Amino acid sequence: MSTEDRDPSTHDGDEESRSSASPKPRNPLPLWQETGLLLVVALVLAVVVKTFFVQAFYIPSESMEPGLVNQDRILVQKVSYWGGGEPQRGDVVVFKDPGGWLEGAAAEESDNPFVKVMTKVGLYPSGGHLVKRVIGVEGDVIECCDEEGRLLINGQPMDEDAYVKDDPGTPCNGPMTGTCDWKAGPVPEGHVFVMGDNRGRSADSTRKMCTPDETDCVPGREFVPADLVVGKVFVVLWPWDHFRWVTRPDVFDDVAAAGRE
Repeated sequence: MSTEDRDPSTHDGDEESRSSASPKPRNPLPLWQETGLLLVVALVLAVVVKTFFVQAFYIPSESMEPGLVNQDRILVQKVSYWGGGEPQRGDVVVFKDPGGWLEGAAAEESDNPFVKVMTKVGLYPSGGHLVKRVIGVEGDVIECCDEEGRLLINGQPMDEDAYVKDDPGTPCNGPMTGTCDWKAGPVPEGHVFVMGDNRGRSADSTRKMCTPDETDCVPGREFVPADLVVGKVFVVLWPWDHFRWVTRPDVFDDVAAAGRE
């Protein structure tokens, strides 16, 4: 019998059987492997978010009262300072220690290995940084104080009642030098002058100024390099009864640019 004489239905059936066969299903990952993969993805995303977008911190002292209270958990956004953006007057910022600013408990880091890892990837609020309000930017001259105890920025008296702590024991809004008669600036290029809102209890730029009786003081320590600024505080996240958005006060809108007072 020739090839042509064979029953064609047998050949066609084989073809149909092969074409209709389903692909072999994939075996799912074991639970431990799937869990590990999801954990790695989550950690990578956390690092990316911390590096480029948002980072959590806690308030280490009373220097920013009444708005930010010791141990408040805050979020800092970094987007505002992308592409050469600089801190503005009135911003509440977190910055790295320029050297010798942190004191006591504020400088301490947790020894717990888990906390250290979670802090590194941005899943636990960081310490070892400072939180202050930007008072002066490049070129600004800050003076203390007028007859009402107000700071002057480029000659403009500042009404800071909305955010500075009302403390009867502080004679002016810049007492940490030991006097209410001082002047700082012009602020160098690429730097900022910062102060806490609790003016009588804040180790800020005013504490780093050289006083007339100091002989070994290095001028310029009071100015913080802008490249040490991590980002701008935009929300108090925890505890819930402290939750609020942190915004830049309108009073800074009226300050003339340096050299145009």
